Order: sequence, then C-alpha cells, then structure tokens
Amino acid sequence: MPTLSYYRILKDKVAGGIMLFLTIASILLVIAMAFGLYFKSAPIFESNSLWDLIFSSQWKPGQGKFGFLPFIVGTLWITILAVIFALPIALLTAVFLTEHSKSYIKKWVFPALDILAGLPSVVYGVWGVLLIVPWISEKLAPHFVEFSTGYTTLAGGIVLGVMILPLLVSLFIEIFSVVPKELRDASLSLGANKWETTKYIVLRKSRSGIFAAIVLAVSRALGETIAVLMVCGNLPQIPHSLFDACYPLPALIANNYGEMLSIPLYEAALMLAALLLFVVVLLFYAGSRIVLHQIEHK
Repeated sequence: MPTLSYYRILKDKVAGGIMLFLTIASILLVIAMAFGLYFKSAPIFESNSLWDLIFSSQWKPGQGKFGFLPFIVGTLWITILAVIFALPIALLTAVFLTEHSKSYIKKWVFPALDILAGLPSVVYGVWGVLLIVPWISEKLAPHFVEFSTGYTTLAGGIVLGVMILPLLVSLFIEIFSVVPKELRDASLSLGANKWETTKYIVLRKSRSGIFAAIVLAVSRALGETIAVLMVCGNLPQIPHSLFDACYPLPALIANNYGEMLSIPLYEAALMLAALLLFVVVLLFYAGSRIVLHQIEHK
C-alpha cells in the first residue's frame, strides 16, 4: 500500500508541474502577442523604413505617410506629467495614513480609495471634459498663451494622474505597512522624531517597493485609452508646450481601428502602433527591473 508520504510527494510534483506549465504558457502568450502584432504590421515595412516610421512626424495615411513620432512623444508627455502630478501626492498621502493618521480616518479613506480605483476610465474622462478642460481653457491658459481649447497635453496628464493616484496610494500603504514596527520603535527610542523616523527608516526601507509601485502605475498609464482620448485634443502633432494638443498611441488605436481600414496599409499602421506601445512598455519594464535590482543590492 502506498504510504501517505508517497501521495504527498506525488501531489507536490503534480502541483509543481501545473505551475511550471502555466508559467511557460504565460511567457509564450506574451511572445505570441509580439509576433502576432509584428506579422500584422509587416506590410507597412514594404514601403516605409522603420527609421521613417518612428522618427517622421508626417501623418498622412492617404499619401502612405505614417510618421509615429507625434504619437510616441504625446504618449511620453502625458505619462510623465501624470507621474509628476500623482507621485508626490500619493507618497505624502500614504505616509500620513500609515504614520500619522487616526484609525477613524483610515476607516473612511481606505474604502474611498478602493472606489476611486474601481471607477471606469470613461468616468474620469467625463470629469476631465466637464471640469479640467474648461478650467484650463478659461482660467489657466490665458495667463500663458493667447488661446487654448483646453483639450491639451496638460489636461491629459492631470486626468491620467488622478486615475493612477488611488493605485499609487494603495500600493504605498501596503509597502509602508510591512516595515517592521520594531524599526520605528528603535528609531524613536534613540531620539528621532516621527518625521525623521519616516524619512530615514520607513522611506529608506521601502525604496525598492516604492520604485516597483511607480513602475506598475506607469505601465498602466502608458496603456490608458478612453479618459486620455477624451481630453488630449487628438491632433497628430508634436506638443511643444503643456497647452498644445497631443495624440497618444492608445488613443490613435482606439479612435481609428475599424473605421479607416479602407485606406491601404492603415490596418498595418495601427498594428504597428500597438507593437510600438508593446515595445515601449517592455523596454520600460526591463529597464526598471535593472534599476530595481541595483536598489535592492545597495
């Protein structure tokens, strides 16, 4: 009769095999997505070089000119603005909630963060159209430019920053909460005040986690579509100021796929836009893993 240990070993081997299979399958799925996007976009390389496609700013599909530089720059502008806007607010909010706030404040704030994180992106887009766009057009832009419709790079950055704010706050709270209480107590017992303990113990101990949370938020921001599409103006131009309209890659795909496919090579161009977004996210993630490895081993 097989012993109990035999069944236990068999169960462990089966579970390990299933997890290995699922891990390999997930990796192969990502590779399959990359190859699928490449093969669907391959026809455009027959008439355009990769250099011209990436570094040209001429977007004239009717003439066979597909310059993706305005869309790439617009994507980077909005993502960077969103992080600049959301990061300090999220960091200070998380520090306050974990280190200084009362329990009844946490009781009300945590559910609110969950609700904000779960709102559909179109709700943020409507909020941006109703409040942020008029505010930029009527209140802010007249101090810097002669005229602005409000549908600008700045509006896209603000709306996207508000979208990733609940995610960043929730992640930062989880990261700060796992810092051992003994380290805080030791710092306070040596004469440090609460801010010094937060600065030199909590934040320093959590820096790798903070960086990982920022990477996750940026990865989401790079692919956000509907909310940004509604407020950024959607003009294929390189923005030279915060009050210029822009056209991020996700908005290009969402706006045009299925409508302009009668134009030759247009579908291939949109698939190339998706491939470029895929590569940008992949390169960003790979670079962030290198930086995270260096932070963890300092």
